[in-house]
Amino acid sequence: MLTRRRFKQTRTLDQRLAEEAARLRDEARALPAGHKREMLLRKARQDETAVQIEAWLRSPGLRAPT
Repeated sequence: MLTRRRFKQTRTLDQRLAEEAARLRDEARALPAGHKREMLLRKARQDETAVQIEAWLRSPGLRAPT
């Protein structure tokens, strides 16, 4: 049976997503207008949206009903 390789993340999900979004935007700036550039920008926007959703889910105002 195969075993999963496990490792501990050293940075939070928010940090990793924000860094990836910044990297993708930088990479897109270097490309001419076209499909590949639009896909990179789209992925960067998705990462930024994920950071916002993560922050919203962790906000103190959002709690499960008791």
